[in-house]
Amino acid sequence: MPFHWHMEHELILVLSGTFRLSLNGEPFALSAGDCALVADGSIHGGHPDGCIYECVVFDLERFLPGASVCGQRLARLRESGARLEGVFAAHSRPAQLVSALFESMETEQTGYEFTTTGLLWQFLGEVLAKRLYRPAAAGSAREEKRTQGIKNALRRIREEYAEPLTLDQLAADAGLDPKYFCRVFRRITGRTPIDYLLYYRVECAAEMLCASSDSVTDVALACGFGDVSYFSRVFRRLKHETPGEYRRAHQ
Repeated sequence: MPFHWHMEHELILVLSGTFRLSLNGEPFALSAGDCALVADGSIHGGHPDGCIYECVVFDLERFLPGASVCGQRLARLRESGARLEGVFAAHSRPAQLVSALFESMETEQTGYEFTTTGLLWQFLGEVLAKRLYRPAAAGSAREEKRTQGIKNALRRIREEYAEPLTLDQLAADAGLDPKYFCRVFRRITGRTPIDYLLYYRVECAAEMLCASSDSVTDVALACGFGDVSYFSRVFRRLKHETPGEYRRAHQ
């Protein structure tokens, strides 16, 4: 899961294996039955290890109209700077509700829309009642500005990963000094900006190898690698397989 963000909340449920989730730079290890609630705008990504997981994304602002009491309660909470975000262990009440919510959506039995909506309300009620969310942090305005800068850099990588991007360009997008930008970027993603750019290019190349019949050379060039030998070395370092081996195993 390359690092990204969106303006909706997201529920992640791990079905099997392990998932190393990074949430605004904070690491979490999720196992089968564990779940996570990701707030709107939070930078998140991760590495699944033999993992199958499910996600559902919902727009909290569109979900609330028509529920004035609940809407006012959540609005006051969000205005205080708190964020509806957290990780919940398997067999906890929040995780059980999320598991039932996913099952309801998958089976689509008659009336499942009511069941799913009710389970989401119960889940949010449990999170609020037991204060299982992130309280407002000191210096949040300054941190939000830095986070927005990292989002700008991640957006540039996502949209122009095939171009010859430089550290100075990415730092300028973030509005930060290059050295300070590297520190903040690594704190949030666990990688330096250039290492993350290479990682993202390899992820895109892996997808192309599985989904197309383009030659390894064409894939390398399309993903920003001007030298096929260098592409093969980086690919093998990150995927532990050559591009050809990866294609044969996963196509």
